[in-house]
Amino acid sequence: MTARITSVEALPYRLPLTSKLAWGAHSALSAAEHVLVRVTLSDGSVGVAEATPRPTIYGETPGSVTAILQHLEPALLGLDIADEAALNRVRGSVAGNHTARGALDMALWEARAASRGQSLFDTLLGPHERVRVSFILGIAPPAEMLAEAERVVAAGVRCLKVKVGRHAAQDLQVIAELRRRYGDDVQLYADSNDAVTLEQAPDVLAAMREAGLMYVEEPLPARDLRARAALHAAGVLPIVADDSCFTPADLERELDFDTFDVLNVKTARNGFTDGLQMLRRAAEHGKRGMVGSQASTGLGTLHAALLSTQAEVTEPCELSFVLKLGDDLLNRPIEFQDGWLNVPELREHRLDEDKLARYRI
Repeated sequence: MTARITSVEALPYRLPLTSKLAWGAHSALSAAEHVLVRVTLSDGSVGVAEATPRPTIYGETPGSVTAILQHLEPALLGLDIADEAALNRVRGSVAGNHTARGALDMALWEARAASRGQSLFDTLLGPHERVRVSFILGIAPPAEMLAEAERVVAAGVRCLKVKVGRHAAQDLQVIAELRRRYGDDVQLYADSNDAVTLEQAPDVLAAMREAGLMYVEEPLPARDLRARAALHAAGVLPIVADDSCFTPADLERELDFDTFDVLNVKTARNGFTDGLQMLRRAAEHGKRGMVGSQASTGLGTLHAALLSTQAEVTEPCELSFVLKLGDDLLNRPIEFQDGWLNVPELREHRLDEDKLARYRI
């Protein structure tokens, strides 16, 4: 007899950041106010994951994540952990709630593996065991951005995702200084978070190309589908899809209109089930793949790192946000070596229950 679900818990917590993360036109994050999702089975097996609510992106808060999991729990209780179709029907019975459903999916994956005497590393580790990592460099005064870049490069990062879009001239000045300091030793790309207008886009992307950026993420608002398709067709600079591809259904639309070159999948909103599906579907259409971060802490980074090892992932992945944390919930730090993360070395990293108790809200 296989194990069945006996409880689904939502435990909010708050971790400090070393400095504020700002992006887009007005969004900012001063602390990681997340929710630990824990699934327990009848045989004692447990799966945990991190939900990262972002009100300005998904409309979720720690309170809404907790509420939706409480709403779903009655339908989950008693279900066979091996019945993935039934579990996915329950997850899919509510719209939106991306990070709540994504974290629930990952916790179910870990509980299922544990009930079989395995870990997520046994079930998910792909062929790319060493993954190139990138760091999200948020919008700040140039001196602060450059100081943070220096700190994370010293910590082993060799790719920077530079948040842009509030002040175009300042953005290009920061990028130029990063290029001057690091040359080709550090790769650069930009994330506009929908902040560029259609009229500005060709010139802005051309300037980014001349500055040596690899690509730009979501330069135009996600709602401007035809404009985004036209910009991609112009071929000024490769485009990364993120805000336009929250779900597998979104991805199908973007593939139909051919709006991007690289798909950014986030375990924080897609979990493993949809994340794997989306990476494979994009690769079938000749698109490159990366795994992004929703400002994930250590536990979320472990899960994103496992998805990053899949064959369809070709680009640096956002696995170093832990360098922006004042503390973490893991039992040991995640370390980077000359631009890479050796994912199998994370096998002994796990949730520290004492730290969870300390930072619970």
